[in-house]
Amino acid sequence: MISARALHYVFKIGNRAKNAHFFRDVLGMQVLRHEEFTQGCDAACNGPYDNRWSKTMIGYGPESSHFVLELTYNYGVKEYALGNDFGGVTIRSTDVIERAKRVNYPMTQEGNQFVLISPDGYKFFVTNEGGLADKSDPVRKVTLNCTDLNRSVQYWHETLQMKQIARNDSSVQLTYHDGGFVLELVQIPGPLDRAKAYGRIAFAVPFELQPKIDERIQQSKNTILTPLISLDTPGKATVRVIILADPDGHEICFVDEEGFSELSQVDPTGDGQLDKYIKKDPFQEV
Repeated sequence: MISARALHYVFKIGNRAKNAHFFRDVLGMQVLRHEEFTQGCDAACNGPYDNRWSKTMIGYGPESSHFVLELTYNYGVKEYALGNDFGGVTIRSTDVIERAKRVNYPMTQEGNQFVLISPDGYKFFVTNEGGLADKSDPVRKVTLNCTDLNRSVQYWHETLQMKQIARNDSSVQLTYHDGGFVLELVQIPGPLDRAKAYGRIAFAVPFELQPKIDERIQQSKNTILTPLISLDTPGKATVRVIILADPDGHEICFVDEEGFSELSQVDPTGDGQLDKYIKKDPFQEV
């Protein structure tokens, strides 16, 4: 049985200043840590780019208890072509709606949800309930699109052993923990295009479980993008990861819980580090 914990979703961004405003001042998230790298990641964490890049972890609380977002920025890349693979992030908070109105950030309404679009075109659905004072995580769900719901359910539910908590003819909701983060898969007509802005979802699992995941994927003849590999972060913990791809090409990272728990400690200087490198960036358009 796979015992996993949802960690984060990876976005590629083209302008850190605009995104800092959106995620901090509009969504009300906090920078948990900021890291700079001089060359591409061995597990393609920043995409197929072998150049200087940065990673900013941002969310409503530490990754030990919250599902957060990873903003990857490749120096010199100002924008990425969007595909139709990503559906959106659902957040439960009245505070976000009030904050967006206060700073005049564009917002539309669909049913009981407000829709905000990030500077790079990613959708965020905000339900007008609860608040950031609520101890539960405001990030409730990430939605990804798929082309064959039955095939996707077989992969995520049977192979990766996520619990199926709701399903209809066109969508399914899955989780590793009742009451926790939900992954929603929605079937769309026609082909799925991941384009250049495609992301990645990450989960933590016990160190000893990673080889078993590797074995399950090989037995099911599914895709392993990066076999088990150790990744170093200078001055921080080393983590081991395995990177998979579901039948539609959605990337999944399973990282070892032990190493990641040490690596993902909140850095109180994160905000200042992000602002520092935004100011120093010769490619940044403010």
